[in-house]
Amino acid sequence: MFDLVIIGGSAASTAAGIYAARRRLKLKMVCKEFGGEVATSGEILNYPGMTETEGFALTAKFKEHLKYNEVEPEEGVTVTGIVKKGEGNFEVFGRKIDTPVSYQAKAVIVATGVHPRHLGVPGEDVFYGKGVTYCTTCDGPLYKNKKVVTIGGGNSALESALMLAEIASHVTLLNKNDKFKGEQVLIDKVSHSPKIEVLYQAQTKSIAGEQFVKKVIYEDKKSQTEKSVATDGVFVHIGLIPNSDFIPAAVKKTPLGEIEINMKAQTSVPGFFAAGDVTNVPYKQIAIATGQGVTATLSAVEYLNKLTA
Repeated sequence: MFDLVIIGGSAASTAAGIYAARRRLKLKMVCKEFGGEVATSGEILNYPGMTETEGFALTAKFKEHLKYNEVEPEEGVTVTGIVKKGEGNFEVFGRKIDTPVSYQAKAVIVATGVHPRHLGVPGEDVFYGKGVTYCTTCDGPLYKNKKVVTIGGGNSALESALMLAEIASHVTLLNKNDKFKGEQVLIDKVSHSPKIEVLYQAQTKSIAGEQFVKKVIYEDKKSQTEKSVATDGVFVHIGLIPNSDFIPAAVKKTPLGEIEINMKAQTSVPGFFAAGDVTNVPYKQIAIATGQGVTATLSAVEYLNKLTA
C-alpha cells in the first residue's frame, strides 16, 4: 500500500509530488498525460523566478524537478473511480490503455485540472481536427499565412489571438459579449495589433465547410442578423471544465463540478485532498495551483501522522 497516490500531471501535482518525495512518503503519481493545461500555454510571463518562459518549457522543468526527487509519473492512466474502504484505506481504479489498474493508498490527492469547454454548435464535432481545435500552442503553427478565427472573451482567447497574429495572415476574434474579461495588458495588445479584427456581441451559431472548415456563422446581436466569416481554422477558447467525473459522490462538488476544498486542501472526505484548477479555489493560475499542491501534501502528511499516532 502506498502512503499517498497523486492523480494528475501538471503544476499542482508536481508540487505535491516534490513535497511528498522530500517527506519520504511511499508515493505513486498517475496521470493520463503529463503537462495538462500548462503544456498548452503559450508565453508565460507571470511565474515567479522565470521572467519569460512558455508552456512546453515549464512542463519539461516540472518533469525534471520530479525526476531529481526520484518521482516518475505513470502516464497513460485514466482514473475511473476512487473508493474509501476505511480510514487510511483508499483504492484508486483506472485503466492503462485496455488494462484495468488499481492502487491502494492511505491518502489521495486529486489534481486533475480541467479540459476545454466546447461550443456545442453544429459542425464543431464534425470539423474537429479538420480546422477546429482547442489548442493554439499545438496547432497554431499549421496556419501560417492563413485566415483564422478565435472564439472567446477571456485571457485564453486573447492569448490565442496574439499568438496567431504572429503566424496567420489575419485573425478574427469573436466575442459574444460587448467587452473582454481578461487582463488589460492583453486587451491593449489585441486592440493595437493590425492583424487582429475583433467582433463584439458575436454569438457563434455553427461551423461550416466541406472536407475542412470554410467559415464560421455567427449572430450579430447588435443588429440581430446572421453573418459569417471565412476562415481556414477555428480556435475555441471559451472556458474550462473540471476533470472531476470520477470523483465519488461523498466528495462535495460545486454546481460547476469543482471539488470543494478548504484552506488546507481538505475535501468533505478525510484523507481525500484536492489541489489546482479542479478545485473551487478562485483564480486559475499556475502559481496558485503550485501552492495548493504543496498545501495538499502537507495536509496529507498531517493526516497520515494521525493514523499512526
